[in-house]
Amino acid sequence: MHNLGLLDNIAVTLSVAFLGGLIVQRIGLPTIVGYLLAGVVIGPFTPGYSADAETINELAELGIIFLMFGVGLHFSFADLWKVRDVAIIGTLGQMLTMLALGYGLSQYWGWNPKSGLVLGLVVSIASTIVMLRGFMDRGWLNTPDGQVAVGWRVMEDIATVLIIMVMPNLADTGAAVDWRALGLTLLSALGFLVIMLYAGKRFIPWLLLRVAHTRSRELFTLAILAISLGVALGAAKLFGVSLALGAFVAGAVVSESPLSHRIASNLLPFREAFSVLFFVSVGMLLDPGFLVEHVQSILILSSLVVFGKFLVSGLWVVPFPRPASTALVVAAGSCQIGEFSFILDQSGLNLGLLDQGQHSLILATALLSIVVNPFMLHAVDPLRRGLRSIRPLWRWLDRHGSTQVPVEDSVADHVVVVGYGRVGSHIVDVMGGLGIPYLVIDAQISRIEKLAKKGVPTLLGDTANSDILSHAALPRARLLVVTLPEEAATELTVAAARDLAPQLPIIARAATRDGVKRLSELGAQLVIHPELEGGLQVLRHTLLQLGFPLHDVRRYADTVRHENYSALVKPLGEHTLLRDLLDASELIDIAWRKVPEDSPLVGKTLGEAALRSKTGATLVAIKRGSDLMVNPTTQSEFRPKDRLGLLGNPEQLEAMDRLLIAPSTGKQ
Repeated sequence: MHNLGLLDNIAVTLSVAFLGGLIVQRIGLPTIVGYLLAGVVIGPFTPGYSADAETINELAELGIIFLMFGVGLHFSFADLWKVRDVAIIGTLGQMLTMLALGYGLSQYWGWNPKSGLVLGLVVSIASTIVMLRGFMDRGWLNTPDGQVAVGWRVMEDIATVLIIMVMPNLADTGAAVDWRALGLTLLSALGFLVIMLYAGKRFIPWLLLRVAHTRSRELFTLAILAISLGVALGAAKLFGVSLALGAFVAGAVVSESPLSHRIASNLLPFREAFSVLFFVSVGMLLDPGFLVEHVQSILILSSLVVFGKFLVSGLWVVPFPRPASTALVVAAGSCQIGEFSFILDQSGLNLGLLDQGQHSLILATALLSIVVNPFMLHAVDPLRRGLRSIRPLWRWLDRHGSTQVPVEDSVADHVVVVGYGRVGSHIVDVMGGLGIPYLVIDAQISRIEKLAKKGVPTLLGDTANSDILSHAALPRARLLVVTLPEEAATELTVAAARDLAPQLPIIARAATRDGVKRLSELGAQLVIHPELEGGLQVLRHTLLQLGFPLHDVRRYADTVRHENYSALVKPLGEHTLLRDLLDASELIDIAWRKVPEDSPLVGKTLGEAALRSKTGATLVAIKRGSDLMVNPTTQSEFRPKDRLGLLGNPEQLEAMDRLLIAPSTGKQ
């Protein structure tokens, strides 16, 4: 009989997490809260099924690795260098301040000094994973304020690595501090960074490009997993660097590859699934009974973490030449403790620096701060508006000027384009040419950066996996166009948009015939099946070249469209409207016709040919070799092999085809 222990744990954990996330989202809470509560439900301190905490924790490590690798893919060391002042000095200042406050609270409670030092270190470090998840949902990750916050977290992670190295020296072992061993450990970590930034930066992108040439999706995905996991584990085993930091550096190196967008896409399912397990594993650590018995201590410590860190982090940003919004965003992203705090807490417990009660207090505080953090992120905008109402204070706080107006406040009466691929970029070009305001949402940072440099309103994020649409001002938009190639992502996007803006017109791209019906049922007014439309155009030109009458070809195409779109459009009047919409490009496009060498038009002028009176079509251009004559005069003469640019309906163009090949009258 098979051992289903691991499968049981994964299946039950993901199922309970799904139900928890679904329930809390229905009542308006962040899904992270549902994942944490799911961990409490299946944890060892509640009745019923109890998942294996050790197994879930090991799987959660994968979530940390994949998430940090993904962050590295979207992060540039050049961007970190730009924010080095606030990221280095501000981070160290905030950590030392929180260390002092945490230590002071521990002494008030009567803890011994070393336990107090551990508590101070624990509360000084925020959760990178929690912050990133919240920033992705709110569209802050690719903003200047978000880049400062990410740089802040990276510096905290680096400092934490050093703290973990030093912590064993705090234990009462009786031995003196081995400064030589500590120095070698630091040099080892520095060696890892040097190797990755120089050798890895050249080898890994080259390797991925070679694998991509095999045209095997499986091999490419395996290469990504091997690199992310291999580098993270190698950093931990060989250089003493944390898994999270190793994965982050690996992602930053891989971002140099021209295939980084494909790498991020392939990694997404693993990142989403295993990051959920991380939050579940946190919830499993909490004993509800301890929470009830020590509610006062938990609330005091949680207040220090949430409100104290918010205030301290924000104040440490203020001295630097950054706008007030940066201080608010950094503060909101810092007011919790997470994965590295757990590592420090566990190390303190193993070294005898903390007792079981102190350990449980820290875990309960971590859980509560993570639950509250999404609400602190939501409070940034109301707090900004409140501070603006106190004009003298706001003028001082914002003395360096604002980085940018929030996207949702800068657009109105606009077209929202989701996906900036081949189709989306063409739509954006047309909107720009027509002077219609638009907003682009895409999950690839390279595309967003290019558009942002042009001053285009953008949001970075995956509309199928976050709340990013809530920041696109959909209630004020004129239209939503979803051009994503993945049908499942399109369906999730359309459903979310319909909830946010019930009256918003939506045009969506379907990948299959079944997708046409599903997208219609989810609320899309017009669904386009590109493969069907492209196939019909190829067929249309093929049949015309074979000599079939234009009106028969068009009637056949209409029949095919009717059969394929019948799931979406049933009344005849709507079908006619859909046909007109789909054919609109044909009605306004210039149709080109070549003048045969034996055509009766050869040698005649435009005035003599009287094309308009004979066919109804309008000649707007003549292309002769590499020359193009726009709006030719009545004296323009037709020559063999000229290409004529014509405007007209199908019947008029068909009459023009007959005129071009009709036998000459008046000649033998």
